[in-house]
Parts: sequence; C-alpha cells; structure tokens
Amino acid sequence: MAQAKSNPLLKELKLPHWPITAHGSITAQAMNEKPQRDQSRLNNKPLLDYTRNGFNNEALHLFVEIHSSGTPIEGLDLSSALKACACLGDQVFGRAVHSLCVKKREEVVVGVGTALVDMYMKSGWVDEGKKVFDDMPDRNVVSWTSLLVGYNQNGMAEKSLEVFCGMQVEGIKPNPFTFASVLAANGAAEKGNQAHGQIIKLGYESTTFVGNSLISMYAKSGLVGESMLVFEGMNNKDVVTWNGVIAGLVLNGFDVDALRLFHRMGLAGVQLSRPIFATVIRLCVNLRELGLTRQLHCRVLKTGFEYDHNIRTALVVAYSKCSEMDDAFGMFSSMDGQQNVVSWTAMISGHLQNGRIEQATHLFCRMSREGVRPNHFTYSTILTAFSAISPLQIHAQVMKTGYENSPSVGTALLIAYVKLGNMNDAAIVFRQIDAKDIVAWSAMLAGYAQIGDPEGAVQLFKEMLKGGFKPNEFTFSSIINASAGPMASVEQGRQCHGSSIKCGFSNALCVSSALVTMYAKRGSVENAHKVFRRQTERDLVSWNSMISCYAQHGYGRKALEVFNELHSQGLRLDGITFIGVITACTHAGLVDDGRNYFDSMIKDHQIDPTMELYACMVDLYSRAGRLEEAMELIKGMSFPAGATVWRTLLGACRVHLNVELGKLAGEKLISLEPQDSAAYVLLSNIYSATGKWEEKAKVRKLMDERKVKKEVGYSWIEVKNKTHSFKAADRLHPMSEKIYAKLQDLNFRLKDAGYCPDTSFVLHDVEDEHKEAILSQHSERLAIAFGLIATPPGTPLQIVKNLRVCGDCHTVIKLISSMEGREIIVRDSNRFHHFKEGSCSCGEYW
Repeated sequence: MAQAKSNPLLKELKLPHWPITAHGSITAQAMNEKPQRDQSRLNNKPLLDYTRNGFNNEALHLFVEIHSSGTPIEGLDLSSALKACACLGDQVFGRAVHSLCVKKREEVVVGVGTALVDMYMKSGWVDEGKKVFDDMPDRNVVSWTSLLVGYNQNGMAEKSLEVFCGMQVEGIKPNPFTFASVLAANGAAEKGNQAHGQIIKLGYESTTFVGNSLISMYAKSGLVGESMLVFEGMNNKDVVTWNGVIAGLVLNGFDVDALRLFHRMGLAGVQLSRPIFATVIRLCVNLRELGLTRQLHCRVLKTGFEYDHNIRTALVVAYSKCSEMDDAFGMFSSMDGQQNVVSWTAMISGHLQNGRIEQATHLFCRMSREGVRPNHFTYSTILTAFSAISPLQIHAQVMKTGYENSPSVGTALLIAYVKLGNMNDAAIVFRQIDAKDIVAWSAMLAGYAQIGDPEGAVQLFKEMLKGGFKPNEFTFSSIINASAGPMASVEQGRQCHGSSIKCGFSNALCVSSALVTMYAKRGSVENAHKVFRRQTERDLVSWNSMISCYAQHGYGRKALEVFNELHSQGLRLDGITFIGVITACTHAGLVDDGRNYFDSMIKDHQIDPTMELYACMVDLYSRAGRLEEAMELIKGMSFPAGATVWRTLLGACRVHLNVELGKLAGEKLISLEPQDSAAYVLLSNIYSATGKWEEKAKVRKLMDERKVKKEVGYSWIEVKNKTHSFKAADRLHPMSEKIYAKLQDLNFRLKDAGYCPDTSFVLHDVEDEHKEAILSQHSERLAIAFGLIATPPGTPLQIVKNLRVCGDCHTVIKLISSMEGREIIVRDSNRFHHFKEGSCSCGEYW
C-alpha cells in the first residue's frame, strides 16, 4: 500500500496510511493520483453541495484538499465530511474527522455533534454514537432523531422508543421525521396509536411520509381497517402510499381488496414503480392469477423494468405457483448469471411445489457449484425434498455455514427427521434451536404423535407451557393426535379436548378433525360423531376422518351415508376417501358395493389406485372368501404387489385355510420382508390349523436361522388413569390371584351358558385339555377379568390388543358382555369390536 505522507490531516492524527475501505471511499492511489474531476465544479461549489448531491467520495477528497491548503475548517465542513463518511460507512476516516473535531472543540456544536452521532450509528458503532450524544451540552430535535434512527437501523427498537419518550420528557417537540422513525420501530399497535394521537395534535397527519409510516405500522400490526382509514384520509398520496397500503392488504390476506385497490390506483393515474410491480406480482401468486401475471409482465417490459432483480424473482415465483415451470425457468435463465440466493431459492421452491423433486435437488447442487451460498430460506426449502436428498447431507452443510441454530432451518431439519421416524436426531436438533417458536414445538409434538409416544408428547407439551409459549391450533392438533395412540390414556384425550376449548381452538378445522380421529381411535364413536356434527366448516380431512371412524368400528352403512353426504357437497375426493369407503364395505361384507366404488374412483374421479387401495380391495374379496378374485386383482395390478397386499391375502388364507394360496402369499411376503415375523407366523398358523406339522416346523426353523422373533401378544386396559398390561398366562400383576379366580368363575358360568372351546385356534400339537387351558389364559381374557374386578358393575371396559383377537376369544367376550351386563370394546390390530348384550358390532364378519 502506498504511503500518504504528504497528507497533513493524517499527519495530525498520527495515522501512517490513508484508509482503504470496502466502500472504496479514499484509497492511497486516489490520494497520490488526483482523480479526474470537473475542476470548475470543485472550485466553485461548496463542500455541502457534494454531500447533498451524493458525491461523497469527492466530498472527502475536497475536505482533504481544503485542510491541506491551510484554509480554516469550519463546523459545516466537518458536518459535511462526517455525513459523507456515514453514507460510505467509512468508520476509519470518520474517527479521524472526530479527532479533528475534538482538537478544534467543534464536537460540542449541535450540528457537528449530531453528524457524529449519525456517522457512528450508521457505521454500527452504537456505544460511541450514544457517548457523543450524552456529551453534547445542547441537543435539538435533529440530534434526538439521529439517535432514535440509529437505534432503529441497528435493530434496537426498544431503545429507540426509550429515546422517543426521553426527548419529550426534556421538552423537545418531535418533528415529522421523528414520528416516521418511531413508527418504523414500533411493532405494537398500542404505542403506535399513542404516537398517532400526538401526530394529530401536532398537525403532522397531512405530511405524506408520516402517513406512509402510519399505514405501514398498522398493516404490520394486522390492523388493516386503521391503515385504510389513514390512507383514505391522506390528501397527498404518492406511489409509496399506494404501494404501502396494497402491500399491507396482501400481508394480511386481503388479496381481493388489494387487487381492487391496484385497479383504483391505475384509474387515479399513479405512475407504477418497481416496488408496486413486485407487490402485485406476489399478489397474483396468492390468487393463482396467471392471466394477470402475464399482463403485468408485459407492463414491466413496456416500462423498462425488466432488468429489476426483485421483479424478475417475483415473476419466477408467480409462474412457479401457477405451475408454469417453463416460463419460470425461462425468466430465471434470462438473469444471465445475475441470479442471487433469492432467485435460486425461488426456483428450487417452484420445482418442489410442482412435484419436481429431482430437478429441485439438481438446482440446489448447481447453485452451490456456481458459488451462490444458500441462506436459511434455501435450506428450509430443500429439506422438504428429503425423499431425494438426505437430511443428514443438508445437516452437515447447515452446521458448516452456521445455520444450525436458526429457527426456520432447525424446524425444517427436525420435521425431516420426524418424517423419517428418526426422533433421536430430531430431538437433538430441537434442543439446539436458539429461539424456538410455536412451529418448532408443534413439529416436535407431531413427531411424538407419529411414533406413538403419548408420554413424550405430554411431557413436551408441559415443558412448552412452562416456557410461556401459547399453544395454537396446530399444537393442539399434534397433542390430540398423540393422544389417539393405543398407549395413550383415555383421560389424556379428554383433557386435551378441554384445553382446546379453554384456549378457543376446539372449532379450528385441524383441531376438530384431530378430535374426530382421536375419539374414533379411543372407541368413542358417539363423541366423534358429536364433534363432527358441531363443525361449522369441514374440509376433506374432516369427512375422511368420520368415514374412517364408522368403517373401523363396523358401521359400514353409516360410513356410506357420510360418504354420500360428502359427495353431495361437491368436494374433490381423494384416495383416502375411497380407502375409508372400501374399508367400510369390507367390514360390512358389501363386496359388490366395494367393487363399484373402486371402479367409480378410477372412471369418475380419475384417481389412480395406490398400493394401499389395492390392499383394501384384496381385503374386501378375501374376507368374503373370494380368494381367487383377490388373486386375479393382484395379477392385474399395474405394478408389482407390495408387502401390504401379500400380508392381507396371507391373513385371509389363514382364516379360510387355503394352504396352496397361503403358501404363495407367504413366500412372496417373506421375500419382500424377510425380517417381518408376521409372514412366518401366519404361514405357520395355516400349517398348524391344517395339521401340517412338518411344514410348520420348517417355517419355524427358517425363523430361527434368520433370527426373526415372533411378536408377543399383549393386551392393555386403563383403570383409574393407569394402564395395566397383560400377556398370555401372565402372573406378574399384583392382583394375579384375584384375576385367575375371576377367570375360573367365568369359565364355570361360560360352560353353563353352553360355551364349547374352539381348540382349532391353539396352534400347538398338544392335548385338547391343555389347549383349553391355553385359550382361557389369552391376554385379552386376563385384561377383561381384571377390568371386571377393578371397576364398578356396569362400567364399560375398553381393551387394546396388539394382535388380532382370536375367534374363540371373540365368542367368549360376547358371552361375558351378556353375563356381566357390560359393554366391552376391543381394539385389536385390525379393527374395533363393540360387544354388548351378547352380540358384536362386527356382525360376525371380521
């Protein structure tokens, strides 16, 4: 770097080199080689004019030359130089000028002191700026406003409000610029209203830029009505006014009103600016107005704004949202290497929204290769493409770039891990987020709901409340979904419902839909129906929840009634709807109806059958014993049958004792999921039930060789908010003796009622007497016996079993419900059974 020894100012300040700044204000070369300037303008125009007209570099050059010439430096010269330093962000030169101010005792002058405050604040040296302000013996409204604006610019809104109050305590009357600044800092409507009152008293409401600040403040506070009142009351509206009020309407979701106001703006003859184009194009995104987007694009070309980066990015987003990806990519490509992180992120997001995951992933990789560094929006966006890109890869990049503590990136990461079922990594990410918002808490709760951990969800919910976070509708939806799991207590779901009522969210669509599902899974069809009927509005999720509820509980006809009611509403149906409908037909034995609905789904609603829908159809035929038709359906599928389909067929072969087809289904299932114990167990059971003990032994041997463990059957019952679990022949419960005594009593009464054990359900080659003993000690019978002795007479019992209830237990539970006068609800791995007065809701078709 060249020395600048001839510079008297630097010599005075003992600075050996002239500062070089990132803004290029003054360089050593500029000092040793005089810049080419209009000499007449230099000699004839004062320093103040340079700063007023934005010639900040030249102002500093002139300042140095004035000082070098020996001409006395006045306060106005110092103020002008400091203003140039503030505009250029040149802290080093500014401090040098400050030293000169001190030497000449000019820092005590109001104008110079104010310029120093402004320079330090704009350079980010907040403490230095405040110290200069505190040392000023006299301060006027401009001084106070400079300090207030400085705090705003450095993100210290609370401090700026303190300054605003302080200046009034000292009797300084705010000017319009003060009010504009304090309104920009204020995010609370209450304080903004107070400032508005003062503005009216002082007569500043007619000042255009003050009105613009009021409009912006009210819009950001969600008070659209107040912002419109200010707008309509303004006599002098400029393009900023129009853009501000339209942007405020868009921000608060009043898209149609914003569009009307834009039309009115055109009729008023207001010249369209770059910001208004960007705002209205974003409005088109919300309204999916492709036609208006194209019109605005033409206007952009006519007005010469086609190279504005914000407008181009807005057009990329608009075309992407309207599924015009070719136009979006064309606009993106036309930026000719000028794409920044915003435009790259917009293009990646567009591909993802249109289901182009591979293209989005390719763009993300290309973006990095071209040296564009992703920001937190980019990472949050690409993490939604987790099926094509691993969250572990993105997590590594996030840690390198320092975004791991960002709320948006952290939340996106934990959602990606939750979707993969990786709750350990999700929990680690969640704990690392610095400023957790309600979205992060809700996402974590949704993760616990997904893995069926109600205790974890409840503990997290309590922690959230202790932290002072107020749950929203999505939080309640997540905690209610967690309460729907088989391991959750009945009371937990009721308490969550009560909390949602207290907080005013019980009628929110996502909450009420979650309540329908929760009550359905907890066995309370009546409560599910009540919540459903109370809904003031319903989306497809609500309807699907109710259809599924009736289907799973065996009320097929009611499920179809709800479906017909849904169909009359004109909502577009989806595959989930038809899964519920076909399941309802399956459990009610309505085979032909189910087939007709399946055909209508394809022909009338253009819904392509998924693997799950085919599994439902296979189940429909199989339960009715029409196994050959089920096999024909599998052969006619447009893609290879998956494990769900073969497992469904194999289960039906067990019920109908079709060894040949069961062997085929078992082999297919074992090849697809060699570690799934259900495949081996079901095939083994078919061989056992048909007396093929050698074949059964071979299957068991294969299980041993592959170290596949059979899932142990458990049953749960909740009594007094405590869950009691049992497995077959279990004697670990503290009340075990009383339980077995009750079982013995029940066995005597069952035989008196004509019960004869069906030993075909015991899949062991043992004596019949031993088979009867095994049947009598099944886990669901132990749970029922405990429920009978632990609850008052007449209390309904609800049992949850992780496996399918066997046929003999089904018969026994019907008889017990009649003998004991109890309603007994059993939720097994397949469906709900409501036993009452000796009959079951399944109608013996299960």
